[in-house]
Amino acid sequence: MKLLSVNAGSSTLKFRLYEMPEEEIIMKGNYERIGLDGSKYSLTIGDKKESQEVAMHDHKDAVSLLLKHLLEHNAISSLDEIEAVGHRVVHGGSKYSQSVLLNEDVVAEIEAISPLAPLHNPGAVKGMRAFMEEVPNAKNVVCFDTAFHQTMDAATYMYPVPYDWYQKHNVRKYGFHGLSHKFITEKMSEILNKVPNLIICHIGSGCSITAVKDGKCIDTSMGFTPNAGIMMGTRSGDIDYSLINYVMKEEGKDLAWIENQLNFHSGLEGIAGKSDLRDIDEGFEKGEERVVLAVDMYTNKIVDYIARYYMKLNGKVDAICFTAGGGENDPMIRSEVMKKLSAIGVKADEEVNNKTVVRKGLEGVVSSKDSTIPVYVLGTDEELMIARDTYEIVSK
Repeated sequence: MKLLSVNAGSSTLKFRLYEMPEEEIIMKGNYERIGLDGSKYSLTIGDKKESQEVAMHDHKDAVSLLLKHLLEHNAISSLDEIEAVGHRVVHGGSKYSQSVLLNEDVVAEIEAISPLAPLHNPGAVKGMRAFMEEVPNAKNVVCFDTAFHQTMDAATYMYPVPYDWYQKHNVRKYGFHGLSHKFITEKMSEILNKVPNLIICHIGSGCSITAVKDGKCIDTSMGFTPNAGIMMGTRSGDIDYSLINYVMKEEGKDLAWIENQLNFHSGLEGIAGKSDLRDIDEGFEKGEERVVLAVDMYTNKIVDYIARYYMKLNGKVDAICFTAGGGENDPMIRSEVMKKLSAIGVKADEEVNNKTVVRKGLEGVVSSKDSTIPVYVLGTDEELMIARDTYEIVSK
């Protein structure tokens, strides 16, 4: 079965064309700056790569171009070969705890909760409608990034704010990166040959840490929005909310300004003046004062959540897992975190850790043999998780 895995953002559309169930990637690509000046695409077909600037006024243009490219490069001989399309949707609200077959009712519900993800859900809806129109014979499946976290109990997902905020405005913890956390949970289930208890550290530009008990999420660091939890590349993570009003008054700025500061100019960027972990690593090795401070803060926050979830899992943790761009490819950050977990008996194998870089094809255990909890470094794959969920649903 030829199946498209699609991730549509406000001005982007990423895709992979799979042969399922073999999970073979036939072709993949990215369409950027949709609806903006300088829109362009990049494609990978086997060892060949292609990129070019081209006008795309909306997501329908991008989808039409994508399908044209599939035909031109002989990835498919006709649109009828595409039997299914899986769509990533950032926010599924409280209703969706798993991926679902797409119909007009589901589209309407995704549109209705768009205020919870105004930068992401509307773009996803545009992408869905374009595929439904352009490839009418394909079955469409929606995969929600919040779904994996819907197994949290009310005492965990509720905030201590007026209860009617939850009743009237859906104010609660949702959590994000669910497709990644689900992928790692399933991968670890295979590795350990059991339904595991895990602490998963998704460390990228955005970061989230999730506690998994018996294969299900019981808590996660991100909250009502992806800005909650640990400090990130440019996001603040958890802060004292009272500083918002204070700084706005001191600076003479409005709420839009402070939200921009907390989302795009905080975290590692705010402290160190840089957010790319490769630059952070370089500055740390040189002993740059603000970079060293940022790394200390950053790893403290990661350790705080690991310790919290260690207690929540009653100390019964089968593995701590690092994944996503930083977790997979940054030995320094992992090393600093493991050093700070020595109180619970975690020990790094520094030689193995330094060699373990997923983008170089190396993953596995980076803790020492006498570590109380094994620490794994694993590549995540949200697009493949979408393809698997989609294939499972349409095959039924």
